[in-house]
Amino acid sequence: MKICIFGAGAIGGLVGARLAIKGDAEVSLIARGAHLAAMRERGLCLKSEAGGTTIKVTATSDPGELGPQDYVFLALKAHSIPGILDSLKPLLGPATAVVTAQNGVPWWYFYKHGGEYEGRRIEAVDPGGRIWQAIGPHRAIGCVVHPAAEIEAPGIIRHVEGDRLPLGEPSGEKTERIAKLAEILVAAGLRAPIRPQIRSEIWVKLWGNVSFNPISALTGATLEQICGDQNVRQVARAMMVEAQAIAEALGIKFAIDVDKRIAGAAAVGAHKTSMLQDLELGRPMEIEALVTAVQELGRMTGQPTPTVDIVLALVRQRAKLAGVFVDRNEFRLSRQPSA
Repeated sequence: MKICIFGAGAIGGLVGARLAIKGDAEVSLIARGAHLAAMRERGLCLKSEAGGTTIKVTATSDPGELGPQDYVFLALKAHSIPGILDSLKPLLGPATAVVTAQNGVPWWYFYKHGGEYEGRRIEAVDPGGRIWQAIGPHRAIGCVVHPAAEIEAPGIIRHVEGDRLPLGEPSGEKTERIAKLAEILVAAGLRAPIRPQIRSEIWVKLWGNVSFNPISALTGATLEQICGDQNVRQVARAMMVEAQAIAEALGIKFAIDVDKRIAGAAAVGAHKTSMLQDLELGRPMEIEALVTAVQELGRMTGQPTPTVDIVLALVRQRAKLAGVFVDRNEFRLSRQPSA
């Protein structure tokens, strides 16, 4: 079995290292820069509280060296995918499955969704349907990323916590390809339950991301600080209530109520969201997949999003002023013109 990790950053590196250490598959990693150079020279090191392991891996910046794969694990952020579509082509054989491990609303969301929205494209994450056309939704396997990891240094991944990677076919079926993928991930020490309703799993994570991420980028606050300030907490709650109404209009059922979800976020403590971390590091933020896509689904389903609209406008300007706004129509960074 051939598995390529496209985007061997923190999460991609974690998954790739676990698979390579187990040795049940032929694993390759797509990376660049100092991280790639370190992996080629010294191997990939995975650290955790239990200790550290270094293993030699096949790492390259050129997918053309690898050929068609059984699985391609897309571990890039959603806004990076349009830029790698041409590079992805050599990895795709007739039966290659593409595991989408992005936060937010996935580009394939309405593939085999059923009902009036079947086959709809989501402009916020896939302008003009470019990803849909280039990859093909029939290849997609949904994956929700729960582990936390970081690149400690080039070639070194630190696994902070968590090991759960729920998987799901857009159709909800338990296919042979998803069963094999789950089996090999579990053998590598990761929990990979197969969900018949992967969209519900996506929404549970997105429910918090749509609110806490942009608020943290605007305020610099941790989850603990957002939830501990009654006024800010109410803003987050209003966004979550709006998102819940959209999800329910699309047939999603939530197992917990909004206040329990907020309490769960508060319990995480002094954690900086990924959006805040990206802003502080001068990297593009996942605004389109986490927030704009929810707004778009609100328009589609006729659900009002007044709080989401306000926070989205503010965080977009914050990104523009910081020089890290991604123009989704041109897939480039754009800067706010000086006055």
